[in-house]
Amino acid sequence: MPWRRRRNRVSALEGGREEEAPPEAAAVPSALLTSPQQTEAAAERILLRGIFEIGRDSCDVVLSERALRWRPIQPQRPAGDSKYDLLCKEEFIELKDIFSVKLKRRWSVKQQRSGTLLGITLFICLKKEQNKLKNSTLDLINLSEDHCDIWFRQFKKILAGSTNVLAHSLHGVPHVITATLHIIMGHVQLVDVCTFSTAGKLLRFGFSAMFGFGGRTLALAEKYRWMAPNQRRDFAVVKALAKLRAEDCEISFLPFNSSDDVENNQSLSLPLDCNDQWQMIQGQFLNVSIMAIPCLCSVAPRGLAPNTRLNNGSMALIIARNTSRPEFIKHLKRYASVKNQFNFPFVETYTVEEVKVHPRNITGGYNPEEEEDETASENCFPWNVDGDLMEVASEVHIRLHPRLISLYG
Repeated sequence: MPWRRRRNRVSALEGGREEEAPPEAAAVPSALLTSPQQTEAAAERILLRGIFEIGRDSCDVVLSERALRWRPIQPQRPAGDSKYDLLCKEEFIELKDIFSVKLKRRWSVKQQRSGTLLGITLFICLKKEQNKLKNSTLDLINLSEDHCDIWFRQFKKILAGSTNVLAHSLHGVPHVITATLHIIMGHVQLVDVCTFSTAGKLLRFGFSAMFGFGGRTLALAEKYRWMAPNQRRDFAVVKALAKLRAEDCEISFLPFNSSDDVENNQSLSLPLDCNDQWQMIQGQFLNVSIMAIPCLCSVAPRGLAPNTRLNNGSMALIIARNTSRPEFIKHLKRYASVKNQFNFPFVETYTVEEVKVHPRNITGGYNPEEEEDETASENCFPWNVDGDLMEVASEVHIRLHPRLISLYG
């Protein structure tokens, strides 16, 4: 996969020699130029297509599910001059090799705010000889703010994670065309939403959260953003399992009352406290999950919380108490199988309306002797909320707001 142009910047792919197109080449029918890579590319679903300057050439750039491909745009030759047409080979990079993306701007002393937009810069990590890694960059030059914004957002979505659990739970499959058809046909779903707050201060809205193993795994993954998403996820899981430890917590929850009128309970107003209904459990927990939606994803085809619905006014509280590492791994493997992942003596499930998680270890899991494996700021605990890292130093209060928003699905 050699890159022949801009060798000073993208020479990380210098597996092949720098070649120049022959000055004179006989015209070849396009059907004879089809390679296995091009056939595979044609079968991929195209996400975006546009024109960028790469190196010094204007290129037709295509973003598909697995790769970014580009080909220089050649001017049309006069009739009868086809023997001088150049054979332009398509070049590509796989998305798994991209670990970051930024908007490229030119700054000057007179500009106090944002500089002049030049395009998008992709940061790439590629394997070299002896399993060594090398960083590289690729600039996609285009001065249009709107054009670059669309591409930048798409790249950010791809790099944010491998799965959109909300879209997957809404549509049943992570498929853009299926989602588009739901929008065209006007299919609308009411969806439950959670609020996350601490000490009376709203932190964010969300649909799912994990504390303990799930939070530590994400915090570890964030420290290795230069890795490809799948590699980063697998590496973080293995490293978190190697340093597996429980959190000392006190968990209070309000059980779900199925007699509540979910249809009329859509406001964000605080309900009257019913202290006699709250239940509390405490102890050493490896992982605590709070899910308002099923959270379907590639690693859990039936969902991280398969018994939860999109709008039934309840959340699933899933608790894994302290146990041996082999038993906990068996529990994790069950998510990818048809077996019941909760059928373990150390796993407890509850259907709830509200949850309060109060860590009793005030050090936030920070150990000065293990600085290399530090997964949170000092005195803060890592949470995984919809795939985003949230660090909180004290109790987190999660409340469900039934059918708060309407989404296509």
